Parts: sequence; C-alpha cells; structure tokens
Amino acid sequence: MECSGKVTPQLMMAVGTAVIGSLQFGYNTGVINAPQIIIEHFYNETWHSRFSEDISHNTLTALWSLSVAIFSVGGMIGSFSVSVFVNRFGRKNSMLMANVLAFIAAAFMGFSKLAGSFEMLIIGRFIIGLYSGLSTGFVPLYVEEISPTSLRGALGTLHQLGVVIGILMAQIFGIEAIMGNASLWPLLLSFTLLPAVLQCILLPLCPESPRYLLINCNEESKARSILVKLRGTDEVSEDMHEMKEESQQMMREKKVTIPELFRSPNYRQPIFVAIMLQLSQQLSGINAVFYYSTGIFQRAGVSQPVYATIGAGVVNTAFTVVSLFVVERMGRRPLHLIGLMGMAISAVFLTVAMALLDHFSWMSYISIAAIFGFVAFFEIGPGPIPWFIVAELFSQGPRPAAIAVAGFSNWSANFVVGMCFPYVEQLCGPYVFIIFTVLLLGFFVFTYFKVPETRGRTFDEIAAGFRQSGGHGADKYSAPEEFNTLRGEDPDL
Repeated sequence: MECSGKVTPQLMMAVGTAVIGSLQFGYNTGVINAPQIIIEHFYNETWHSRFSEDISHNTLTALWSLSVAIFSVGGMIGSFSVSVFVNRFGRKNSMLMANVLAFIAAAFMGFSKLAGSFEMLIIGRFIIGLYSGLSTGFVPLYVEEISPTSLRGALGTLHQLGVVIGILMAQIFGIEAIMGNASLWPLLLSFTLLPAVLQCILLPLCPESPRYLLINCNEESKARSILVKLRGTDEVSEDMHEMKEESQQMMREKKVTIPELFRSPNYRQPIFVAIMLQLSQQLSGINAVFYYSTGIFQRAGVSQPVYATIGAGVVNTAFTVVSLFVVERMGRRPLHLIGLMGMAISAVFLTVAMALLDHFSWMSYISIAAIFGFVAFFEIGPGPIPWFIVAELFSQGPRPAAIAVAGFSNWSANFVVGMCFPYVEQLCGPYVFIIFTVLLLGFFVFTYFKVPETRGRTFDEIAAGFRQSGGHGADKYSAPEEFNTLRGEDPDL
C-alpha cells in the first residue's frame, strides 16, 4: 500500500480542522485553574449583592468544586452520546453541529460577570463539557477513518497534540498580565468561541469519511472520489477493497449497540482492553498533576509555580510531538509500556523528593525533574495512544458504540481523580503518588499480556484477531500470540 501512505494537503486540511475540537477540549480542561482566586472573588461579590453578606467558606468551596467538576459531568454525557450522532448525521456533520454547544457555552461564560450570575458560568462549563465529550469521540473516529493504514498512528496522535496545545494555551492566556485578571477573565473563558468559528468555516471544505459513506450509506462512487483526493492518487483500489471487506463483515454482524458490546464474546475482550487503556490514561495521575500542579510546585519549594506549570505544559507538548514521529516506527504497545513504566519510576522519584524536602532543600529540583519526567513519559504513550487505538480495535459496526463506552470510561475516571485527589492528598501527604505508582504497574502488566499491537494492520485484521482468540476463550492468547492469528498461523504449533 505504498501510495496510500502519502500525506496530501487535503488529508492534512481535514485532520487539522478536526483537531480544532481536540484543542477546545484541552483549552477548557486547563482554563479554569489559573483564575480560580479571581473567580471565587466574583462568586463572593455576587453572593453579597444578593444576600448582603459574604459567602461562607463551605458554600464557596462547594460552588468552586461544582464549577470544575461539572465540566467532566458534561463530558461523560457527551461522550456517551457519540454513537447517536455519528451514525445518524455522519462524522463531519456531527463535528459541525457540536459547535452550536461551543457558541452557547461561550455566551453563558462570557456574560456571567455582566449578568452577575455564577449560575451562568456553571451552566456554561457544563455545556462546554458536553461539547468536549462529543469531540473526544468525533475527532479520533474521523481521523482514523480518513487516514491511510500506514499513517493511522501518527495522525491519530494529532488528537492528543491538539489537547496539549489547548492546555498550554490556557496556561499562557491565564497569566494575570494577559487575561487571567479581574477584568478579562470572562474573555478567557469565552475564548472558546474563536476556534469554534474557525472550525465552522473550515469543516464545509473537508470531506466526509469515505469509510462512513461506503459502509453506512452505500455511496461507493462518492467514497472513491473522496479517497482519490485524500490520497492524492487514482490508485485507491487497496483502500476500497479493505472498506468493502469491512462492509461485508458489517452486513454479517449488523450495527452493534452498547449492551451487545458486553454480551457478545467477539467484542467482550476488545471492549475490556479499550476501557482499561482509557483508565490507564486517567488513573495514571496525570490530571492530578495538571489540576493541582501549582500547589504541588509550591509544596516543592518553587518560587514561581505558575511558570513551572507552564514549563510542564511545554514538556507535555514537546513529547507529544516525539510520539507523533515514533509511533509508526515503534508501535503502539511498546510506547504504551515505556510510558507506563517511565511514569511509575518518575512517581517514585517525586514521592521520595517531596518526603525529604524538609531535610534537603535541593530536593525541590528533583521534584521538578520528576514532574517533568512524569509528564514526558505520559505523552510518549498513555496520553495519545488510548484515544486512537480504540478506533483500531473495532470494525465499522461496533466502532461508534465502542468509542462512546471508552470515552465515558475516560471522562468518569477523570471526574473521580479531579474530585478525590485533594482529599487523598490530605490523607497521604507526600506519599499520594505511591497510589498512582501501584496503578501504573498494574496497567503495565495488563498491557504486556492483553493489549495487541495494531501498527500496520487493517481494521478487519485486528477485529479478526480478537474474534479468533475470543473463540478459544478471552485470555488464551497473549498479545504476541494474537499477532500470529492475524497472520493466519496457529499459535499452538
């Protein structure tokens, strides 16, 4: 499939436009943290104007926690609704329609100060969470379906690159001298409007997924003409053959609902792998670092924690780019294993450094290095890979439902970590990251024995490997033996 591995302007235009949704997810994940004190002051002023008294500490804490956590609640609901949209409206149109939510959310958050209503800000956070939850399903699905087999991993990593660039933008714009101040924080929150406008302008210029057109809509000629533009060549017979085979398989297996994913032995193993990969991303502790990095750096003795947090964002972005270039060379499974083990080692160093900080001031430098290492190893594997590998593990029939389940699992774990980490940290002190170390090692063992390599495989080959192994029992084959079934070799010989 030599010709199908070409990066064309049309392909990059489509992928780049879709990844604007990923940037939105990252931006709205990180934007609420920097102006926390200023927004809490706004909550107090609003409360005082209504009730002629200052807000109590407990009420303020509850309102702020709700403002942060409601984003994840929206994300859970949005991610679980992905299959409804993409099956009815297609991939491109679903992304276009979702921007309505971004416009509404920007209006609620942007005018909340003018209206003197913290309820508007909280509602806006919920709505942008809905949008982000949908985007975390739409973007990887669309990118995977329009990408050549040989570039699926590299282009799939762009989703995570969009997320980390969005987080970094939020960190920079949230500096007090830019928009993280008392007068401009509504603009900081409503900035999400601009990427939404840009995506609405560009999406009509992008093609629908040819795989969706051929398999779901039976529009073979239209799918072929789009493939010709995406691949930059008339020789698209191998892509068409692969999609037709998948279409025939889908006719045999029909459209798959979420309950059927767990009932059918053909899908039970891959959906379990998909869920565990999503949990390995969120329960690694990465969001504990990003949600509360300023406080962690303060306890580590850093004099300017805001800039150290931005430094972590730069490392985050840089190593996502590294993953982009090596994922097709090294494969998904090795990078995920390297990332998990590297994060576990970094977490141990961070724990030791923070425990000894009172005795050795130079341990603050070890803490910073450990956090940077933790972030870097996350973006090597556990950051980008769980998002796009889910689309690779399933054929066209169960793929939308599987992405919805995986996204819901990711957002649920995100919510749990965001809500529970401050309380667990109070209980465990500097040893809190030992919990994440144990989880990381557990996910390392699971990945080694249960996660197959998908690099260079067609969607149908990967699904066939799970079907064959599932027929003999869900855990008979280790990952290397599953590779043999994909090649048609008997692993028992």
